[in-house]
Amino acid sequence: MRKISTKRLIVWVLAIVPLLIIGIFNGSLPEQIPIHWSLDGSVQYGSHFTLWINGSMGIIFAILFPILRKIDPRSKNYDKFGKYYDEFQIFMMLFFIALTSVIVSESLNPGRINVEMVIVLLVGILFTIIGNMMPKFKNNFFIGIRTPWTLANEEVWNRTHRLGGIMWFFGGLAIIAAAIILNSGALFTVVMVVTLTISIVPTFMSYFWFREIKK
Repeated sequence: MRKISTKRLIVWVLAIVPLLIIGIFNGSLPEQIPIHWSLDGSVQYGSHFTLWINGSMGIIFAILFPILRKIDPRSKNYDKFGKYYDEFQIFMMLFFIALTSVIVSESLNPGRINVEMVIVLLVGILFTIIGNMMPKFKNNFFIGIRTPWTLANEEVWNRTHRLGGIMWFFGGLAIIAAAIILNSGALFTVVMVVTLTISIVPTFMSYFWFREIKK
């Protein structure tokens, strides 16, 4: 029987935390709960059932991550970056805990925190973490910048993820700074521009480098 690693155990413990938070405060929550905030300040509400679904995302991902690793045709590559794959899962679980905490807090005490700023800060932090890890990811079908050109060529994969890592890291820093100093309208523009830029540029460069290598 394969022994579960310490990091996998941490992932499972953290995956349960959102459900524990919801369970503790469930009796005090109103019938309609804020579940989505737009950068223009509008709020969408849902039922307790929706909150439980959101809180279950950690469990779903905790189950899914090991399965993806096993079914990936390039599963052997995970041995080369397994440490970072596990750490990525831990950070995702912390992200889910933070989101659940924000929802519960705003359900009990609306307006206590600036939700738009907090959510964008969390996204910016997540981007910097992903950017820092990205150059360590090895060729696979489920995590990283998976274009036809990165999947077809190891060198293109490595170049793209070095560039992507730099862009995601500094893009995340830009989003963090924007969350602190900008108002909601400008914040939406910055987040969209940064997200599109760090997604499109590495994708285009992967095609360019693939063509260059083939020539």
